[in-house]
Amino acid sequence: MPDFSEIIMKKDIHPTIHPVIFRDAGAGKDFLMYSTLTSDEVEKVKGVEHFVVRLDISSASHPFFTGKQKLVDTSGRVEKFKRQMERVKKTD
Repeated sequence: MPDFSEIIMKKDIHPTIHPVIFRDAGAGKDFLMYSTLTSDEVEKVKGVEHFVVRLDISSASHPFFTGKQKLVDTSGRVEKFKRQMERVKKTD
């Protein structure tokens, strides 16, 4: 595959682009594309080395695009709410 930076970009004014795998860990999906991002992790796809950039969320896992709500509770708010509801039920 040709290096696109040589074909469509003027010399010495643009950042270097590389083949990159954007990997959404939550959805288990990979997106192959070109980007200026790099990483220490490299993986070969069809004989071409790609940098692997791990994502927390992408269009494959975001509720807006999937239509599925996934509850992510990082501060214990759900547990606090459940405790309050149990306390209310006991007083009734």
